[in-house]
Amino acid sequence: MLTSLLSPSLLLLVALVLPFVLSLCLGPRLIRILRALKAGQPIRQARQCVNAPDHAAKVGTPTMGGLLIIGSILLTVLLTGKLSNPLVQSCLVVTVVTAALGFLDDYAKITKHSSDGVSGLCKIAIQALAALGCALYLYIVCPGITQVAVPFYGVLDIGWLFIPFALLVIIGSSNAVNLTDGLDGLAAGCVAIACVFFLMLLALLTEWRMCASLYHGCDQLAVFLIATLSACIGFLWFNAHPAKVFMGDTGSLALGALLGSIAVCSGSALFLVVLGGVFVAEACSVMIQVGWFKFTRKRYGEGRRFFRMAPIHHHFEKGGVPETQVVIRFWIVTAILGCAALLLACFRGC
Repeated sequence: MLTSLLSPSLLLLVALVLPFVLSLCLGPRLIRILRALKAGQPIRQARQCVNAPDHAAKVGTPTMGGLLIIGSILLTVLLTGKLSNPLVQSCLVVTVVTAALGFLDDYAKITKHSSDGVSGLCKIAIQALAALGCALYLYIVCPGITQVAVPFYGVLDIGWLFIPFALLVIIGSSNAVNLTDGLDGLAAGCVAIACVFFLMLLALLTEWRMCASLYHGCDQLAVFLIATLSACIGFLWFNAHPAKVFMGDTGSLALGALLGSIAVCSGSALFLVVLGGVFVAEACSVMIQVGWFKFTRKRYGEGRRFFRMAPIHHHFEKGGVPETQVVIRFWIVTAILGCAALLLACFRGC
């Protein structure tokens, strides 16, 4: 709507300011509504263990705060983005579908008064449909979208493999951010920091994929990243320890899918693995924990844990590290990994 009225620089400024202002203005009202609806977050109690993290005080804290994040992002993109751009369209669809999935999951948890919401299989199926639709659409309407930036090599055209590759990236990113959302401010802070470095990364990778990026309007993805950065910072105003509201799956599933879809659209998925290393570590810790438990149960007759608790942020909590220290250290690690991704992007290859 505003694209015909404002210059590109002013549009990006609006994308930076608007979500933050919306969050500050609408956040208190949303929290009051969620409390009135008794939309409290069910807390999964950890098994008894030495130095087990005590999250009993968080019982009843409103969830579904992701409505504030995703709503701010979508409104900003609708106002400042070029909706005719296929990259923008794809990111919008993936974000809306995964946000709706997360909302249903949060709603199921609240109504059942349980930490078990939508089944894992159903989640994967819906995520896969959204990712598949995005991948097929881009493959058909965007020639050159199959080019992927590879560190130390250059640009590699993966052809039809782009479709399964896109599914893997979007689904993996969505679930990885979802698993990271377990401590006050952890997921929102890490996503915000990742967005800052992702913006700089896109600027470097645009030179790698100059023709395809400019042809498809890859610069439009900056609107999404800036809006996401601003929305996450605004949400942190209320989500910082002690949190007044949680983003829930409504926010975490959609934020992860959004980062994954931006990586797919910009050909930067391999760099996202480094940039989002904290998210990758969180997801891998769960897979290792589950795999090791099943292996030892089959081998020794009883299941054993590789980590004290998974995802890995709980492992450090059970080791006696205070929640706020875990969160801030994960933020620091995200910033370091962001710098590493930028350094990798400087090596284009021969």
